[in-house]
Amino acid sequence: MAAFSLTQSRSAMGAFYRRLRSRLGAPKAITATAHKLARLFYQMWATTGQYLDPGMDYYEQKYQEQVLKNLRNKANALGLELVPISPATLNTSSSLNHAT
Repeated sequence: MAAFSLTQSRSAMGAFYRRLRSRLGAPKAITATAHKLARLFYQMWATTGQYLDPGMDYYEQKYQEQVLKNLRNKANALGLELVPISPATLNTSSSLNHAT
């Protein structure tokens, strides 16, 4: 029940739930999020610590960094190199694609 309530939450746990739900479906995402909440609760209880939510934006930024790191590793394994593109180049190329 607590895991399902994170559906609309603007917290890091809410972002975690939504990311899993899009990939695995709602039932598995609820179970995984409940498991994560249980581990977090136990850690706080055992260490008498407190939980400070880093927020949804922090979670999304860390996730994007992780995805980019994995992509770079895959490209290196294939002997390729990732080259960042500027937003101006992206806008120009997308407008060319729409012109045809």
